[in-house]
Amino acid sequence: MDAAEACLRDKGIRATTVSEVAELAGVSRGWLYRHYPDKVALLGAALVRLNDVYWGESHSMLGAVDGIVEQIASGIQLGRSAYGSPGSLLMRLRQEEPEEFAACAGAGVAGLVPDLAAFWRPYLAAAAERGEVEVDDLDEASEWVARVVLSVTTVASERLDPDDRPALVSQLQRYLVPALRSGTTASTKE
Repeated sequence: MDAAEACLRDKGIRATTVSEVAELAGVSRGWLYRHYPDKVALLGAALVRLNDVYWGESHSMLGAVDGIVEQIASGIQLGRSAYGSPGSLLMRLRQEEPEEFAACAGAGVAGLVPDLAAFWRPYLAAAAERGEVEVDDLDEASEWVARVVLSVTTVASERLDPDDRPALVSQLQRYLVPALRSGTTASTKE
């Protein structure tokens, strides 16, 4: 898996071959084919592992942060972190090679927005319990936050530098939190 991840980082999905992965791993192609029937299965396993590592690291980091605004700001900055992180590699592959990514990753991890929405849901539920936000539909609000995070993380802006933590927190306080206060009792649909 380490060799497959290295090839994905260096070459992407299309340009990575089973032979290159085998050579880098120090095993034969035949050995790899006994464990993975084809390139899609091999690279899919590597993508799933990257995905699991990224979400685990992210939950660990955000679990130590207080308040939904600070958690979202941390999530945005985590998404913008070093090129070598599992999350940035996954995002790059999803954007640059979407068909190949979907084929390798499978339906379970192919959708970036659903993954991000599921990631943010428990944080929004906790924020609702603390009274920080009030949402009518937790699933809908989680998807909306996922889309905001994705946009701020990946799309350049003339008005906001997402690497400027105080400015980012200020904008989240001004725009995101009021949008998450619907004025009705929070509902955490299960």
